[in-house]
Amino acid sequence: MNSLILKTAAKYIAPLLFLFAIYLLLTGHNQPGGGFSGGLVASASFILLAFAYGVERTQNWIGISPVYIIASGLLLACGSGLISILLGQPFMTGIWITFNSLSLGTPMLFDTGVFCVVLGTTLLIILELIKEV
Repeated sequence: MNSLILKTAAKYIAPLLFLFAIYLLLTGHNQPGGGFSGGLVASASFILLAFAYGVERTQNWIGISPVYIIASGLLLACGSGLISILLGQPFMTGIWITFNSLSLGTPMLFDTGVFCVVLGTTLLIILELIKEV
């Protein structure tokens, strides 16, 4: 598609969508949102770019194959559960580390893994479908 309106809109809307996806990811364990909904919104931003600029150009912007995004997400999600086992706790027990006022935990790692799996899976499917059109 070669629409000036779509290209201009995508240039401004896609970064805002991705920023909103990161917001959903970061607030998901305390409020509605999380890795799944954040991953869907992030993939929507890239799909908008694919419609506006083409699949090949969008894949160049992403810079990594969706398969590797899925694999890294699976490693993060599984690794977040293994941390608790290594510390002698049951699988998927939340482990928290606090630096000053910043508290980081394994639930955030799990949500990030889900985010990557959903993003990669959605991109893999939709970008292949757009190529066929």
